[in-house]
Amino acid sequence: MTQAPDIVIIGSGIGGATIAAGLAGSGARITILERGERLPDTPEARSYRSIFVDGHFRPKETWRETDGTEFNPGNFYYVGGNSKLFGAVLLRYRSQDFTEMQHLGGVSPAWPFPYEELEPWYGKAEHLFEARGRLGEDPTEPVHSTPYPHAAVPDEPVIARVRAELKAQGLHPATLPLGVDIDAWLGGGRTPWDGFPNTGKGKKDAETASLEVALKDPNIELVTSAHVDTLEAGRDGRIEAIHYTHRGERKRLVAKLVILSAGAINSAAILLRSGEGKGLANRSDQVGRNFMNHNCSAMLAINPFKRNDSIYQKTLMVNDYYLSGGRDNLPLGNVQLLGKINSDILRANAPRYAPRFALDFMAGHAVDWYMMTEDLPNPESRIMVDGKGIIMQWRRSNMEALSGLENKMREHFKAAGYPVVLSQAFDKRTPSHQCGTVCMGLDPATSVLDPWCRAWDHSNLYVVDGGFLPTSAAVNPALTIAAQALRVADHLVKTGLSS
Repeated sequence: MTQAPDIVIIGSGIGGATIAAGLAGSGARITILERGERLPDTPEARSYRSIFVDGHFRPKETWRETDGTEFNPGNFYYVGGNSKLFGAVLLRYRSQDFTEMQHLGGVSPAWPFPYEELEPWYGKAEHLFEARGRLGEDPTEPVHSTPYPHAAVPDEPVIARVRAELKAQGLHPATLPLGVDIDAWLGGGRTPWDGFPNTGKGKKDAETASLEVALKDPNIELVTSAHVDTLEAGRDGRIEAIHYTHRGERKRLVAKLVILSAGAINSAAILLRSGEGKGLANRSDQVGRNFMNHNCSAMLAINPFKRNDSIYQKTLMVNDYYLSGGRDNLPLGNVQLLGKINSDILRANAPRYAPRFALDFMAGHAVDWYMMTEDLPNPESRIMVDGKGIIMQWRRSNMEALSGLENKMREHFKAAGYPVVLSQAFDKRTPSHQCGTVCMGLDPATSVLDPWCRAWDHSNLYVVDGGFLPTSAAVNPALTIAAQALRVADHLVKTGLSS
């Protein structure tokens, strides 16, 4: 692109790539700055050991806790962002998630608009990501004005049996909506996709769905290895330039409109580093605050007399306790299958002395589940910066809901014929559902963004990634981020891309 762009999008994850797809055909000259490169197709991409034991795809960086303890975060820096390794679950927030709701650990605030406002764009996002699903099974399913564009990914035989076992317990197991072409995925290797990097067309992620659409527009270009450091604002409050490092060279780029989509943690860090270290978009003192990341655990339901020979497994969810079931009948959360584990994954989390044959037996006889409950916004749960370093002060909330959900499902699994049920919580190394940090709202004194994701303090700055989410709900956030990205793109087009 020889002329200066009209719009710069920082990041090519779900938010950045999808708003680019929504802006395709608008006539605007758009540059997408992505700090990573395209993920190469190598043998490690289908290796359990490389991914889960050796950490081959994890970033070469460390973040810190407030006490100085360092850890390697589960952020992935490739074209497509974290979605390159996501589970491709395309769940909508439930309609109640947009309202104020009491939880065991406190109150989840209302969104600045209801579910019905976002519903049409949910349907558009499902078509963009070629969602495969089935309506009518889940008692918490919100209204859909459009059907899923493709039939559901089929249950494998063992999972069909599990579905029947859970129904016999009085539960309502429902089909997970997924962005996976199962034949194409298995054609690249007979592995799960959950946690495995997508190097082909089998999984619809930010690169293979949204970015592929966006880059068909000759006015949209992608620049890789472009690590954005700070934004520069003028005296009038408008963002004047983006400062970034491209293959070791410091550069400055000017655009009329800036869309920050680096992910909830990195977008907040960029804003906090900007303004000569004083921060930008932070008149409310809310940038970096209200960090949420879901409370999650893995649960293995083991029947030592029945093998689980599933390859991918991840086609079921249970939402019977999503809106109720806890103390005083308060909400607990979502239950869904994990991708099929093997002994290498167990080895990465087991004591060193655990014998291999025991891990093989356990993995071969387990049905592997993912418990997910809502993490509530808390101003003291926050992302901070120290120079270029990122400091995470994650104040988990609502943990009673996670233990309550585990107890409920442990009883159901045992009653269904799985006498051994083990669980282990996920820790801060896996901030894959990161949200909050630059929340949208109706009041500039208490929020960073307006309901269109525009910064209250800077008329030409938008933040479109998980950071805008006012609540985490208890479902995977990807589809909600994509739906809002398409909504914001339509708004920008209708308003003539005005800032």
